[in-house]
Amino acid sequence: MKAFFTFLMSSLIILSLAGCGIMDHHSQDSHMGSVVNYLYPDAKEAPQMQASVTTLRPPVRVGIAFVPGGGWDTGLPETDKQHLLERVKASFSGIPYIGTIEVIPSQYLRPKGGFTNLEQVARMFGVEIVVLLSYDQVQFSDSNMLSVLYWTVVGAYVIHGDQYDIQTMLDASVFDVQSHKLLFRAPGLSQVKGGATSANFSEQARAGRLDGYNKAMEDLLPNLHRELEKFKERVKADVDARKARAAAQAQKSNTAETDSGGYRVENRRGYGGDFGWLSLPFALAFAGAAYAGRRKH
Repeated sequence: MKAFFTFLMSSLIILSLAGCGIMDHHSQDSHMGSVVNYLYPDAKEAPQMQASVTTLRPPVRVGIAFVPGGGWDTGLPETDKQHLLERVKASFSGIPYIGTIEVIPSQYLRPKGGFTNLEQVARMFGVEIVVLLSYDQVQFSDSNMLSVLYWTVVGAYVIHGDQYDIQTMLDASVFDVQSHKLLFRAPGLSQVKGGATSANFSEQARAGRLDGYNKAMEDLLPNLHRELEKFKERVKADVDARKARAAAQAQKSNTAETDSGGYRVENRRGYGGDFGWLSLPFALAFAGAAYAGRRKH
């Protein structure tokens, strides 16, 4: 009897070790949508930013969209993407120099569509500035030794044997459609860790992936607002510098200043809100240059 019991225990130990070899494994699942692959599909090197003048016409009309993923990317359902885009829209609603904000469904953006596709979408939705959200989410799954215990002894609903670690990156790139110029960008990062039984691992991991996107969005939004404020300061500094150059050039000759890059602000009819202080001195500077040129003649 004792020998039989010893044989039974030895067999259980061997089976447990075999189960350990079967269940102890690692896997990785990733989903990505790249703004570089979308806008510069044939680029052989890092894209060069445009040096042309970007004209801003507040209140600007803005579109927001997720860039298309590669292949059969099903990392985030369209309904969840729309929900995240609505959070961006709500965050920027009420800013005086931002007019309409359009949420653009993913199906309007073609994989590797480039600026040609972006311009088509901008005309369709009547926007001038587009916020493109790129994403990169990686899920690491690990079945550890606890899997053996709940498979062979305890039961599947008692001990969590499968673990996951989900890392998510969202990146908002703000482009002027006409000039193809990147105005500014902001990132958002998150990490979600969790565990689940084998019976509901897929469901729990799917909820963890969505949680990762939501937390990355929470990190992104304040960064996006900060970068917007920095962008306003850069525009002001650029307009002031162009005004100074135009005035200096007017004193030397009647040659008009050549645009080599930067920003121009032209308020729409009836708008005199924020950013309005930019267009007035710029207009006065060129009016002064024109007047000086006429006096020389």
